[in-house]
Amino acid sequence: MNVLTQPLAHQLVALACRAPSVHNTQPWRWRITSDGSIELWADRDRQLPVADPDGRNLAISCGAALHHLVMAGRALGVTPKVDLTPSPDDPDLLAQIRVGRGEPSSDGAAVLDAIKRRCTDRRRFTSWPVPDSRLSQLARAAVGWGAYAIPVVEVSARFRCELLLTRARVAQQADQRFAQEQHAWTDHSAVDGVPLSHGATRSRDFTSYRNNRFAPEITDGRSEASLEISDGLIAICTVLDDQRAWLASGQALSALWLRATRDGLSLVPLSQVVEVPETRSALYHDSFAGMAHAQIMLRIGWQEISRADLSPTPRRPVDDVLLP
Repeated sequence: MNVLTQPLAHQLVALACRAPSVHNTQPWRWRITSDGSIELWADRDRQLPVADPDGRNLAISCGAALHHLVMAGRALGVTPKVDLTPSPDDPDLLAQIRVGRGEPSSDGAAVLDAIKRRCTDRRRFTSWPVPDSRLSQLARAAVGWGAYAIPVVEVSARFRCELLLTRARVAQQADQRFAQEQHAWTDHSAVDGVPLSHGATRSRDFTSYRNNRFAPEITDGRSEASLEISDGLIAICTVLDDQRAWLASGQALSALWLRATRDGLSLVPLSQVVEVPETRSALYHDSFAGMAHAQIMLRIGWQEISRADLSPTPRRPVDDVLLP
């Protein structure tokens, strides 16, 4: 008997689509098959040709959506079984998820709440430091998803990462193509892109992008890539550096982010440092001694308790992301 009813499949896809994606491009498509499974496909029309020519950020975004779907399924009482990259002949088919019977997970309500509340809040963190023990707890949330999270806590390691973050930001500021690409996805439509209210800048001449990737009124004048001494820093890494590894990184990112949301922590991805080839290579050779490919860096901190919640960023309707 097919466990995956049409209403359940639509519910799972809707929750999966709450996942984070680069510039809120939502670069995924889904197909509900007649045999009771769900397929995840890359939407190459939503790939960023300047910042993401290899499709790494696209695959990480899709991996995060895949993890959201798996966790939502477990919370709702089904057991999703994932086959990553099931078709070697078609790299755009990223995953096949078969759904079986199960029982709702014990923390299902908390998981669903975290999926619905999770957001990218780029407003300035408080000066309260994030203890190393907290970062270690968050890193453990990524275990079992094919990638691993490394807290960057040693002083010299943090210093090297900060230098590379700055170098990446400067390199992108010198290349107007990056500004134009972000400009195109700012207030892109009512269902995707980054709203101005969530911190992206849309100046006509891109001047404000060169000064700050996000609007000063949102970030209190600091760059996305800048770190305060009280901020936590985590790198999500893989041994290999291929599409399967990128998908695993997205799953680990989602696992860590949902844990942070449940713990009251705020998280901002620092993608610029892996978008610039020079700084990405330096991360691999200098910061991680040629033993780990950093796929994304994460800045972690506390938001003020009294700060108003951000409204959710827009999402495409389920019918728009479903393939026939």
